[in-house]
Amino acid sequence: MDAATWGLVIATFVACFVEMVEATTIVMAMGFTRSWKSAIVGTLAALGALAVVTLFAGYALATWLPESALQLAIGGLLLIFGLQWLRKAILRSSGRKAVHDEAAIYKEEVAAAKAAGEPTGGLDMFSFMVSFKGVFLEGMEVVFIVITFGLNADNVPAASAGAVAAVVIVLIIAIAARKPLSMINENLLKYGVGLLLASFGTYWAVEGIGIFRDGRESLNWPGHDLIILALLAAWFVLSRIFVAALRTPAAVATPGGISVEVEK
Repeated sequence: MDAATWGLVIATFVACFVEMVEATTIVMAMGFTRSWKSAIVGTLAALGALAVVTLFAGYALATWLPESALQLAIGGLLLIFGLQWLRKAILRSSGRKAVHDEAAIYKEEVAAAKAAGEPTGGLDMFSFMVSFKGVFLEGMEVVFIVITFGLNADNVPAASAGAVAAVVIVLIIAIAARKPLSMINENLLKYGVGLLLASFGTYWAVEGIGIFRDGRESLNWPGHDLIILALLAAWFVLSRIFVAALRTPAAVATPGGISVEVEK
């Protein structure tokens, strides 16, 4: 594979890895607390629904929109998603927002599962529905990332491979650890994903502006795909400027570059 394909696979892998960590936490809470069978059935049902959504959404986007319009639409959406992730990462790094704690989320899900009462025989609908909802909602972002990256790079198989690899690796880690995946620095990963989404979103959105020109052909960046590295660096520098400007005295930096609140 060339460098562009590797970049596509890595981008989708990292983005999907983060989402799968969150979904896995929910499924593990239901499995350990109530019913593994129902949690797994809910997970499989959600994956099936996501596969159908991916098929139809990908076909519709690829068929109905010209290339430049597709780039503008998808680039704009990626930019919106990326800026939302970056905003949260900046607030966490500056100490103005608590870090994402997977262990705490697991405890909340366990408490909710216990409060729902003892599971009855057959399919435990509470475990099924919570697992289905968690996997489906987190998976929708995965579907969006795979479709947008894959269509714009004209390589959906490579984007899908990155997503599948992320799912498999998260499952392996979860099975081996048998506990919430709090050892993974999810906040740092989300920061990186925000930078990737913002960079690719900027790149494709600007190319898609060509839809408004005569001929409706996409604009070309100087340096073509290499400009993405410059955009990545620019968004990183800009985000660190905001972190420095917003940093609170109560924030203490961690080795991962993410801050935690130590006092109010």
